[in-house]
Amino acid sequence: MDDPAFETPSLDLNTQTILLHASNHDLEALKPLLRIPGNASVQDPETGMTPLHAAISACGPAAGTAGSLGEGEEGEGGEEVDIEKAKEVVKELFLAGAIWNDLDAEGETPGCVAWRLGRKELYELVVEAGVRAEMLLGLMGGYEALESGEEDEGMDIEEEEEGEEGDGVIVVRKGEGESNANADITTGEKPQEAKNEEPPKKDVNSEDYLKSALKFEDDKLLDEDANGVMMAWETDIMRRSVDLLLPDLKPGARILNIGFGMGIIDRMFRATSPLSHHIIEAHPAVLSKIKEEGSDFGAAWEASAPEGGKYVVHSGRWQEIVPKLLEAGEVFDAIYFDTFGEDYTQLKLFFSEYVVGLLSPEGRFGFFNGLGADRRVCYDVYCKVVELDLCDAGMDVEFTDVPVDLEGMGLGKDGEGEWKGVRRRYFAVDLYRLPICTFMG
Repeated sequence: MDDPAFETPSLDLNTQTILLHASNHDLEALKPLLRIPGNASVQDPETGMTPLHAAISACGPAAGTAGSLGEGEEGEGGEEVDIEKAKEVVKELFLAGAIWNDLDAEGETPGCVAWRLGRKELYELVVEAGVRAEMLLGLMGGYEALESGEEDEGMDIEEEEEGEEGDGVIVVRKGEGESNANADITTGEKPQEAKNEEPPKKDVNSEDYLKSALKFEDDKLLDEDANGVMMAWETDIMRRSVDLLLPDLKPGARILNIGFGMGIIDRMFRATSPLSHHIIEAHPAVLSKIKEEGSDFGAAWEASAPEGGKYVVHSGRWQEIVPKLLEAGEVFDAIYFDTFGEDYTQLKLFFSEYVVGLLSPEGRFGFFNGLGADRRVCYDVYCKVVELDLCDAGMDVEFTDVPVDLEGMGLGKDGEGEWKGVRRRYFAVDLYRLPICTFMG
């Protein structure tokens, strides 16, 4: 075969040729190269740039975006950009197996680049590809976690260790990868990983978390590795959640909260004078704090339940307690789920297998939505993924957007603001999407 596209050039030449054609949006020249498996996701050994990064970066900032080159659609060199050609190249790369959330040496995914440049059409293509990939991985039994790689000191985002591609999971909120997430993928050794001389960060998982010592501060709850378990900045989100879970805040509701933490949302639930209020908490240190003299949720609180109701703190993992509640025939008007260090499969298990038996027909279910919240593109992908999974479980979800004042919290400023002393920052998106779920029909 004389076609030079099917020769076996050196890795550097092959990579640079593909990146050049991607940057030039030269689909005719790129297509033959993409027939070779793996070529759609090659990476420059120095910059970590993939063909997707190259195709998007070459568009430059959109008109009206900070850093744009003036009116019109101009690329990196100032020439006019045919955004339709760029879209076709991006689509072809995805068809050829390009990875939607590969990281470059700056810790950016292709979607991060598209968002930064204001290229909304390209950004949406990345989000759509991410949703397709994650849903497929979910059907195959494993959601992929992103590996954040090197981040600047002020954006020390959580990571998830993983082995072969596909072994990872999305973490629900404040543990590793919560992106809680938190949420990048590992596709082999990255350039930034090779440069990382710091010792790897310890993985956070439910089993280790439940064995760890906790540090209780006025505005945050940390594990022994200074990972944020819960923080006071969430108070506004919790307030909005209670208001939406209990419309008009009418007394007499039956409430279940999974994950006490600092007790922020439970104090709000308590103030509504519920008929029943069940709390499930697994960490021994939190349980000891609850039982201290003068606690808002100690023996006096449990004894204050109205006739026909029940106030109780269940000690143990929700996976052990919830089946017992079902057996006892307990039904709730509002359910909230906010655990630490668990992967997305556990949240999905809860709303797929248990909510249907625990929630009243007109009841409402919510959860702390920290899925992929270390990057905007990951957050948008996983919000769509969870919406599809909820639909499959027979539930509608309505998202309410709540602004998050990242600058005011000091996120991104080393040693400042509410994140001072927190090693892993589990939320780095300026808009929280608050989910409220109800049964279809």
